[in-house]
Amino acid sequence: MIRTGHATREGTALDNADSARVYVLADGTVGAAVIDGIGHGPHTSRTVPLLAETAARVCAHRGALSGVLSAGLLVADEGLDGDEADAVAVVALVDTAGARVAWVGDCRAYGWDGDRLTLHTTDQTMAEWVSQYGPPVDVTARYGDWVRISLHSATVATTRETDVPDPLLILTTDGVHDQIPTDLMERLVRDHATDPQTLADALVNAAQPDETGYRDDATAIVISAPNPA
Repeated sequence: MIRTGHATREGTALDNADSARVYVLADGTVGAAVIDGIGHGPHTSRTVPLLAETAARVCAHRGALSGVLSAGLLVADEGLDGDEADAVAVVALVDTAGARVAWVGDCRAYGWDGDRLTLHTTDQTMAEWVSQYGPPVDVTARYGDWVRISLHSATVATTRETDVPDPLLILTTDGVHDQIPTDLMERLVRDHATDPQTLADALVNAAQPDETGYRDDATAIVISAPNPA
């Protein structure tokens, strides 16, 4: 049986621009989406839940890639006022065969095999690109928040996909994985791996402010499918 848990917590800047949705088909197939709105524009906080709902439902029926692209269509135009919302996303389809993940931007998918926490996604940021292909510079300080691909610009070619073989899948926004030390995150997963909801709550609550006092919106979905075929 596939079990899920999800949690979100508003950060220190205005309202919550994150959202998480889980949709379950009659046969138990799970579609899940974590969306992180870019900025806090007038449309963001009310549009992001719609993006998450669309991505999760389409994903359950048509797969993770379709979930990302369908949500992207909702914000593909800048709108009459030129200020339509934009966001990054990670979407997962989980069934008895395992998990398939698709993403744009810097939302992440981790897997837990019972012993080790593995990051299965690669951030689509300029920092990641420079670290792989560019000159040796301080990429975190200069390019850490520069997202290269978002829902607004998502296409089949630019949306990344991967399979996650681990029995526990964790989807997070950067308000979780950027504001929790890696060793603490792994310890929380180890301690609460048997209870998806408790783990999701623990991850979100563990996010701490940075040295300036800023704490981002934090959101996580945890999906346990202990017996993948």
